[in-house]
Amino acid sequence: MKPLRFALTPGEPAGIGPDLCLLLATQAQPHPLIAITDRDLLAERATQLGLAIDLRPVGPGQWPDAPAPAGSLYVWHTPLAHPAVAGELDKANAAFVLETLTRAGLGCLNGDFAGMVTAPVHKGVINEGGVAFSGHTEFLAELTHTAQVVMMLATGDLRVALVTTHLPLREVADAITAERLERVARILHDDLRDKFGIARPRILVCGLNPHAGESGHLGREEIDIIEPALERLRSEGMDLRGPLPADTLFTPKYLEHCDAVLAMYHDQGLPVLKYKGFGAAVNVTLGLPIVRTSVDHGTALDLAGTGRVDTGSLHVALQTAYQMAENRP
Repeated sequence: MKPLRFALTPGEPAGIGPDLCLLLATQAQPHPLIAITDRDLLAERATQLGLAIDLRPVGPGQWPDAPAPAGSLYVWHTPLAHPAVAGELDKANAAFVLETLTRAGLGCLNGDFAGMVTAPVHKGVINEGGVAFSGHTEFLAELTHTAQVVMMLATGDLRVALVTTHLPLREVADAITAERLERVARILHDDLRDKFGIARPRILVCGLNPHAGESGHLGREEIDIIEPALERLRSEGMDLRGPLPADTLFTPKYLEHCDAVLAMYHDQGLPVLKYKGFGAAVNVTLGLPIVRTSVDHGTALDLAGTGRVDTGSLHVALQTAYQMAENRP
């Protein structure tokens, strides 16, 4: 059987991503992990952290067939434009960050990797570097020529997917169209089945307005858009319940009977999930032709190089990527 290799991108070089990769390397993994980054960056950060990690060079034509032993890390050297200093952003390295993502994504498409796991990037400094960048999700959608992707976060037995992602709140209602809702729901349903092994996914759907519109008295989006779209999807055999008021949906009465929640916008669903499991959650991009997971936190510039970082979310991201890749048909 072909080994399941996974790409690991450390993200912002001045943040905690390199630290996470090095701390991860102190433990053995069940699959070969390839860190796509600057080898010197890792060597310098390892010295700063007091870690003795054997950095093993790999690359196209030299992929490993077995996991690296504890205390070592495979590295596909990708050079920085400028030496990175822990905690200090440098827009000169914006292109470097995107190159690591490109190498990982294309490697997944051509079969070198079974999936990719990403540490956090800093959107602001990438834009300051002259590259329009709104996030991993959008970048990978463009790289893989995917028209619609879905952002889902998960912790324990709670999964929350989003109909809209990084939009100003005043633009959300206009973005909730029947077409978008149906596309997102189909992607969520299909990936829960094909990548998570759930034969018949049960999905709870939030309303957009307080009290799910209160029969039209607090908004008509539920009546005019959401309910008709859900009826069409149910006719296709999907198990959907809703639209339900978001303030009561996230209670055991409902959650114990579902596999995922579909929220209408970012801050409707994610605060609940992050309250439940911040630091032990995973960000998953659904709808891609590849497997991609990520940590649930930011670059934490103030902690870079200190050793005071928690690898919990990275472990969850890895385990989820392994599960998704193993479940794929």
